[in-house]
Amino acid sequence: MTQTSENVTWLTQEAYNKLKAELEYLTGPARAEISAKIAAAREEGDLRENGGYHAAKEEQGKQELRVRQLTQLLENAKVGEAPAADGAVAPGMVVTIAFDGDEDDTLTFLLASREYASSDIETYSPQSPLGTGVIGHKVGEDAQYELPNGKKASVKILKAEPYEG
Repeated sequence: MTQTSENVTWLTQEAYNKLKAELEYLTGPARAEISAKIAAAREEGDLRENGGYHAAKEEQGKQELRVRQLTQLLENAKVGEAPAADGAVAPGMVVTIAFDGDEDDTLTFLLASREYASSDIETYSPQSPLGTGVIGHKVGEDAQYELPNGKKASVKILKAEPYEG
């Protein structure tokens, strides 16, 4: 999936293709659609009190921000293979941990960039405190990470498998 090191983001070919297709849509058909909405709203008259115009301009701003994000991400992307299923935690893996070794208090999450966030599974960035704490550890090992209050928390790696989504 992804692994960010400095300014490089590692992507599988599938992820790269998906993001590239989104960028092509946003810079082509989506741009034309928003321009048409803005033009139609302008024809309605006074722009100061034209809710449709302001909503379309706000949508255009969000869309252009996403275009810039995708452009930067893809410019710095290196395409590679999905992580190996060797039991070591790496970006692009679904990880199950137990807090303080309590196997009843577990969390399963995808360790990946926010580009992969979905409602199907919780996503943690490799740069997050939990992400940096578990990367490189193998199934069965304990790992530590720093909590926002500065204290350390301990987790046990129960499972680490490549993400299939």
